[in-house]
Amino acid sequence: MDSAAEKTEAKAPNTMQTAPVTIDSIDIMRIMSAIPHRYPFLMIDRMVDIELGQSAVGLKNVTINEPFFTGHFPAQPVMPGVLIVEAMAQTAATLVVLTLGDAFEGKLVYFMTIESAKFRRPVGPGDQLRIHVEKERARANVWRFKGVAKVDGVAVAEATFSAMIMG
Repeated sequence: MDSAAEKTEAKAPNTMQTAPVTIDSIDIMRIMSAIPHRYPFLMIDRMVDIELGQSAVGLKNVTINEPFFTGHFPAQPVMPGVLIVEAMAQTAATLVVLTLGDAFEGKLVYFMTIESAKFRRPVGPGDQLRIHVEKERARANVWRFKGVAKVDGVAVAEATFSAMIMG
């Protein structure tokens, strides 16, 4: 029985929207269950303001005990810019795993591209990096993100990057 009302109802778009799933924060133990990185190459300590499938903020407390400071540079310690970009990638990788679920925990996520990287000011001991990542797009197992690292609300580095999660 095909009435005009049924045809109209069938063609009407679904106007119900679901709220994004958010997580207030996760600790280092949850990060380590999501990604395989470990000291001295684990570059984030905590994540906050997580909106699954969309965005998150990673936190990195930069201390004088970081192993890279012994050579970069002993008289004026500066966190290498490539490690700030790595912290962006680890924040994004953790977000991807949290979004995709338990089956992806501990899987490897490989950089595919890093574009438009800019380093605005040095990061040193005593700084806390707030690494903001936002998904630009996701297709199958390839995700593209925009990342901005900030110290005290001021951008210190930014980059656009894509990565592939190996399932």
